[in-house]
Amino acid sequence: MFPRPLITLFAVVAFGAWLGFRYAMSGILISAFITSVIGMRMDRGTVRRLAGPKLNRIIAVLRRRGIVALTALRLVPLAPFAIVGVVAGAIRVKLLDFMLATAFGILPGTLVATVFGDQLEVALRDPGEVNLWLVAAVAMALGIATFLVRRWLFTTQLHGESTRA
Repeated sequence: MFPRPLITLFAVVAFGAWLGFRYAMSGILISAFITSVIGMRMDRGTVRRLAGPKLNRIIAVLRRRGIVALTALRLVPLAPFAIVGVVAGAIRVKLLDFMLATAFGILPGTLVATVFGDQLEVALRDPGEVNLWLVAAVAMALGIATFLVRRWLFTTQLHGESTRA
């Protein structure tokens, strides 16, 4: 119910960078597991209604590209986190594939939130110690990665312009 980056920020400020990162990743992966299991147990018609027209295309991509598409969806959250998990469970994406794709897909964003959280904690202690170059580099890298993944996912996969394996 709360944005994952915000929870990661709070975890990092409360527990430090490494422990906060571990807690955030653990919580995210537990949540992903639970939503996938819920999806496995839900009626597919209900899941399809929840998914709506945009996610209906994403379902087609998941069936065609599996772990690669799911990793991209986690990298660039185009749909709510829980809905992606429920849909993946409902269309029977292998749980191991789903968990690996989720871990790989959320790792960059969680690392970014960890860096921001760490620098926020530094700013609260001593504003002069904030590493603005690190914050800018991480923000730029995330922005570029988001743009590239979104472009790949929409133009190549969702519009069917490429059928390469």
